[in-house]
Amino acid sequence: MERVIDLRSDTVTKPTPAMREAMYRAEVGDDVWGDDPTVNRLQEVAAERMGKEAALFVPSGTMGNLVALLTHCRRGEEVILGDLSHTFTHEVGGASALGGIVFHPIPTEPDGRLAPERVEAAVRPVDIHFPRTRLICLENTHNRTGGRVLRPDYMRQVRALADRHGLAVHLDGARVFNAAVALGVDVKDLVRDADTVMFCLSKGLAAPVGSLLCGPKEFIAEARRNRKMLGGGMRQVGVLAAAGLVALEQMVDRLAEDHANARRLAEGLADLPGFVVDPSVVETNIFMADVDHPRLTARDIAARMREKGVLLYAIAPRRFRFVTHYHITAEDVDRVLLLLQEVVAA
Repeated sequence: MERVIDLRSDTVTKPTPAMREAMYRAEVGDDVWGDDPTVNRLQEVAAERMGKEAALFVPSGTMGNLVALLTHCRRGEEVILGDLSHTFTHEVGGASALGGIVFHPIPTEPDGRLAPERVEAAVRPVDIHFPRTRLICLENTHNRTGGRVLRPDYMRQVRALADRHGLAVHLDGARVFNAAVALGVDVKDLVRDADTVMFCLSKGLAAPVGSLLCGPKEFIAEARRNRKMLGGGMRQVGVLAAAGLVALEQMVDRLAEDHANARRLAEGLADLPGFVVDPSVVETNIFMADVDHPRLTARDIAARMREKGVLLYAIAPRRFRFVTHYHITAEDVDRVLLLLQEVVAA
């Protein structure tokens, strides 16, 4: 069998040879004491890239978002976020379960935005019956709407709204570098209007583990305390931070290749009977495709493709999420299209 082509997620990426070499040679220390020089360097680089004062290395994006919410909000306070946001749908309700924080979900627009008028309407008036609204949480790129990008002008709108009501803004920027590359802008332009931002190293940037939470120095100091409370204090973790440094130095610009391969795949699927997809909305490395076949569901197709060495993610009975990444080539895309054609025809 030929090598497996895995289109389920960009979390399946494996570290590059340069990352493995950097991990082998990494200087390490006890990071809970602040003594790991490689972690310290990664945090400095991350803060500089985001235009923030400080940064904190955490094991995962889920922990990064949770630490952010715990630091922004006290028990009983409220965060406004999208009903399709990753924090609301895929992070186990951690902010509520562990922090007593109230989720106030509002509808997510098809392009991943939260309509400013809906956000404003969701802000609670001062009343002893209501939780205090404290935070607005956005996501860029937006996973469940198909890797859609939030633009700087939209971020400025939300910032102005937050300032009117005395609220903070947190950005789940797990794939914010994909957004910056897609728009051809400096990532600082996308996060300038957020008080805090989390981004992942372990998705399109291909590092094996880790995310960074960035924000004001005092905020990050308190976030470090919350990370410890959650069990996220790590010791000689420079072996992982070293891969993150390589990710930031070498893996950002090449994200454009992943975007091109996603568009190539979407355009090919649009020409196949049995699939419904709009290539014009493919902005980054993620897109959704619906199955319109009289006998096959998405899970049927996924099972048959697995037998042919292709892994697909059926997120619903008649919907796929496709994700391209470092290990997917244009030739892989063409092979997948050929195999899908065989499956639906058979």
